[in-house]
Amino acid sequence: QVRLVESGGGLVQAWASLRLSCAASGRTFSNYPMGWFRQAPGKDREFVTGITWSGGRTSYADSVKGRFTISRDIAGITLSLQMSSLKPEDTAIYYCAAGRRYSDIYEDTARWDYWGQGTQVTVSS
Repeated sequence: QVRLVESGGGLVQAWASLRLSCAASGRTFSNYPMGWFRQAPGKDREFVTGITWSGGRTSYADSVKGRFTISRDIAGITLSLQMSSLKPEDTAIYYCAAGRRYSDIYEDTARWDYWGQGTQVTVSS
């Protein structure tokens, strides 16, 4: 059974930092793009950041550029999201995702085939 499991969420104050991790089991994703999405209450799930299967290219939503950093291990087992200068508007459930083999990074959730269960991030003002 393929699973993506997120960890590291929590309650922090504005301007704090937080690191999310995603662990893959059941398979490795060394040849798959991986990414992070988030969903705030009453809103659609939105793209946050993605990284190509090679790790050679990343993409970020404008709202998090310069504050968030995505990284992955070569084996395709662990994905991380370092978040700094957090804002209350970053409050959401954060989901780890894996796309299709050798595909590019897409903001469209339909392009991603594997999803974690999500981890809550709450930023207080």
